[in-house]
Amino acid sequence: MNKIKMSLVAALAAAAATTGANAGPLDNILSNPKLDIELRPRYEAVSVDDGTTKDASALTVRTAIGVQAGLLGVDGLNAQLQAMSVDNFGLVNDYAPERAGYATVADGTQTRMTQANISYSAEGFTGILGRKMVVLDNARFIGNVGWRQMPQTYDLAAGIYNGIENLSLLGAYVTQVNRIFNSDGNGLLNRKMSTGSILLHASYTVMPELTLTAYDYMIQNFADHVGIRATGKVKLEDVTVKYEAEYAMQNDPSLDDDTEPLYSATRKEDADYYKIAADVSASGFTVGAGYEFLSEKGDGDHAFWTPLATLHAMNGWADMFLVTPDEGLVDTTIKLGYNAGEFGKIVGIYHNFSSDVDNANGDNDLGSEIDVAYKYKINKGLGLLLKGAWYTAGDASFGKSDTTKYWVQLDYKFHAEL
Repeated sequence: MNKIKMSLVAALAAAAATTGANAGPLDNILSNPKLDIELRPRYEAVSVDDGTTKDASALTVRTAIGVQAGLLGVDGLNAQLQAMSVDNFGLVNDYAPERAGYATVADGTQTRMTQANISYSAEGFTGILGRKMVVLDNARFIGNVGWRQMPQTYDLAAGIYNGIENLSLLGAYVTQVNRIFNSDGNGLLNRKMSTGSILLHASYTVMPELTLTAYDYMIQNFADHVGIRATGKVKLEDVTVKYEAEYAMQNDPSLDDDTEPLYSATRKEDADYYKIAADVSASGFTVGAGYEFLSEKGDGDHAFWTPLATLHAMNGWADMFLVTPDEGLVDTTIKLGYNAGEFGKIVGIYHNFSSDVDNANGDNDLGSEIDVAYKYKINKGLGLLLKGAWYTAGDASFGKSDTTKYWVQLDYKFHAEL
């Protein structure tokens, strides 16, 4: 396996190194190559107070190398390749899925081609074919799960149009979602999720203070998410206010295929979602508040749930709500941050969780959580992240346990135009 990993990295590095000024014949194939390298070592510790799960410790390293270049000398025609591996080197690997009985750290060892695509751009239109990372808006519905060491990518054919001022249109047909996992599970937990999904997204900037977005994400055999989103930034002398407001519906899937995963002849979805949040910033300080509502499942099969999102960023970093409970989820947040310039940034977020409706025991307390993160730029290309999450369980009938997680991470990025 290590030989395979090294071969992938070496092949991409060689391709980049031989397409510069002295590349010779390769200049007719690849032009203006750009090389990107990332090394991201991270220590993660997890403690789950359930009386049975062992505390986890994981030291993992993401290694990524990518090349972008013009193709065949055709204006607007480009190619992108990126390979990525996740390793623990056997040093600190007391965590599931590497060892049974330990708390989960979702960074199993693996190597894959994370991006491999060709794109063509002309007169405001860009077409993309191949494997690509995709993040739409705040990644609440469609994300790359970039927090985990192996990201989520999409095999797709996509078109993007930006030929009208302030308007952006996107349409994509997705044939496979490459999830973060290093082994196969069931349905959405498969490492490679075969699908035939359609993503539609449109945004229009009405004014600097208001951007409107509409979308329809048709996830085959699961659900349609149809919604509208408003975001903006308002400056009042030395004070900046950022806001977002969003509403979406989870409907029966428009796309069904009984040969693909998740198929159910009786699939029914009827849930909704809304979020209101605002941040106020002045003199380096930021104060924010938010209210996010994911409804209970009602007569449908699922509560409101966005399985292709970057879920770690949504409802607490302890990852207690990667799947929305049947009773729904209400997340009320308060945020306080400070940007100290060259000395780094710190942010703290308090979450209060409750359900949309009471469970069978008449309970609705899903607990609370405190998240804290500190980011510091050590030098050009190298950053430090210290981060922690402390979740306190609510009513015992929901089956949650007190959970603590913390991380120490370095992230080195190198970029060169060859």
